[in-house]
Amino acid sequence: MFGALVVSAGLAITACGDAQEVTVVDRPDTTSVNTNYVSNRAPLAPSSFVKLPVGAVKPEGWIKEYLVRQKEGLTGNLGEISAWLQKGDNAWLSKDGKGAWGWEEVPYWLKGYGNIGYILNDPKMIAETKVWIEGTINSQREDGNFGPLRGGDSLDYWGNMIMLYCLQSYYDQTQDQRVIDLMTKYFKFQLTVPDNKFLSSYWQKNRGGDNLHSVMWLYNRTGEPFLLELAEKIHRNTADWTSRGHSLGKIKNRKHKRDNVAEWPLWYGDQIDWHNVNHAQCFREPAQYYLLSKDKNHLKAAYENFDIIREHFGQVPGGMFGSDENSRPGYDDPRQGIETCGIVEQMNSDEHMLRITGDPFWADHAEKVAFNTYPAATMPDFKSLHYITSPNMVLCDAANHAPGIDNSGPFLMMNPFSSRCCQHNHSQGWPYMVENLWMATPDNGALAAIYSASTVDMKVTDGKSVKLREETNYPYEEQIRFSVETAEPVKFPLYLRIPAWCSKAKVSVNGKPIGAKAVAGKYVRIERKWNDKDKVTLDLPMELSVDRWAKNHNSASVNYGPLTFSLKIKENYIKKASDETAIGDSKWQDGVDTQKWPSWEIHPASEWNFGLEYDAKDLAKSFKVVKRAWPKSNFPFTHEGNPISIMAKGQRVPDWKIDEDGLCGELTDNPAFDGQTQEIELIPMGAARLRISSFPVVK
Repeated sequence: MFGALVVSAGLAITACGDAQEVTVVDRPDTTSVNTNYVSNRAPLAPSSFVKLPVGAVKPEGWIKEYLVRQKEGLTGNLGEISAWLQKGDNAWLSKDGKGAWGWEEVPYWLKGYGNIGYILNDPKMIAETKVWIEGTINSQREDGNFGPLRGGDSLDYWGNMIMLYCLQSYYDQTQDQRVIDLMTKYFKFQLTVPDNKFLSSYWQKNRGGDNLHSVMWLYNRTGEPFLLELAEKIHRNTADWTSRGHSLGKIKNRKHKRDNVAEWPLWYGDQIDWHNVNHAQCFREPAQYYLLSKDKNHLKAAYENFDIIREHFGQVPGGMFGSDENSRPGYDDPRQGIETCGIVEQMNSDEHMLRITGDPFWADHAEKVAFNTYPAATMPDFKSLHYITSPNMVLCDAANHAPGIDNSGPFLMMNPFSSRCCQHNHSQGWPYMVENLWMATPDNGALAAIYSASTVDMKVTDGKSVKLREETNYPYEEQIRFSVETAEPVKFPLYLRIPAWCSKAKVSVNGKPIGAKAVAGKYVRIERKWNDKDKVTLDLPMELSVDRWAKNHNSASVNYGPLTFSLKIKENYIKKASDETAIGDSKWQDGVDTQKWPSWEIHPASEWNFGLEYDAKDLAKSFKVVKRAWPKSNFPFTHEGNPISIMAKGQRVPDWKIDEDGLCGELTDNPAFDGQTQEIELIPMGAARLRISSFPVVK
């Protein structure tokens, strides 16, 4: 994948006319530097794309509806529910770093909560965010350290890594110099810590890439040389995500293999860690360090990390991989799942990788995860969530499903109090995606990076302000309409990503075709003098496709454009008391009315054990796409709101049942079908909280 996707082919196609230049490019040209937004400063490798300040992009359509539901749901109310977010005796609000409550939970939650407040311009959320920001700034001590004191002689820096994201978002909004001062003083403190006491414990050692990101963020704003020395130190002390061939002892995550796996496979030594969130979050660290080292082997290692886990545990639809908690040899069926933390960290990593490499693959992948896997991890009202979400998942209850999944406890039901990491960390997924819908380019232009209805106010060319408006119901619609709002004509390049799945994309400007072929997996760059009310139309015709997972019993998944489809299973929701079904480490504040925050089991109310029957040579004959009106709720990720179905043919597999672990039975090589062909309905994965997404195939 690295060779095909990272090496740029340069400018491939040019068409000129009407004072308009159109080129089709693999990557942006980084020989120039954006002068309107903070980009990578030498000696760092140049920025491929530049993140805009939080709040520059305003969501519309379904993605705005998601943020509103988060605000009114668990994200917006967690400060009054979670024990870790109570202000009394909280180490994040303590000058000496001591308190009963204080680790990752506050900054995990604040990453999303604060940014939703900034994006929606919500005064209450912004004011609440500032309480925690002020407490964090005031917690800095004489030695430069800040936040909770954890870890004894070898301090724990992990919680601070997350809070640095929150401080950067706050700085975007306020330009408060105290953020720069705090980070400068803190990083000088980190430089004094001996290597043998720096990033020495498990979580922070794996996740040093987040510390590295913040050091580079600050360097790009101050140019302080000591920050490059610290960047070297962080990489040196972070788990080596470039390395291969480890002994089992070197791999520090909890390890387990299935009884029928005789020996630990050699390939298991090719990753330093197999914890699902660590991998989704940390596989990118070598690419982050590449910005300083400029060693392409570091960039290559990040791509290889992504590939390795998917080769062995990711032969499933939806963009993720089957770890549950930790990837275990012998457990690779599509019933294995991913933490909600792992989902949102993967989306964040994809967005980082897009900005670092310029590779459109990462935007494609962010869409795949966001549209197909993430929506099913939460209830539609965003008031409770899963710990584990799987491509094949036919029962969500409060039972213990270990060892079928790598967690003992009620990890499959929807519960607002369970799984304290995901309970707080889920909040970043949608707001971070909103912030990365648009990016600035090295040549002072604009990139429509990830597609969703939105507007963006940004500076182009020599600092001129423009507003770009994007109207669409994508990924449920094939057309995306852009319009330009500008007080005066302004010349700048507009980049449009052509998804790899789309072979027949078309682009027009003010109703006229651009005169160059839009190529899948590349960017169309349109440079012209733009006038107020100019319009650009991007047509992305969606086609049916089937993925065959050769390493997973040759099972099949059905796609329509960027959407993957699941069997429609009737869902029976059963309300449960959250304080009776939550996992053991759940803690909520005294006086919380848990009845207002119920949990839900979801049981199947229709047959689910179907195999797929289709003609690979004639997909149009095998599958009928049915489209309906856009939902009045502006929310398509439910059975009721879903506007697209696929009618297909299937046969039941009578022996495919819920097994002894209470999970969807595993796929087999030669299932026995009942021979009775039936019509079945498929709906998008994101709309299906119970689902079969990877089907056995009728031969």
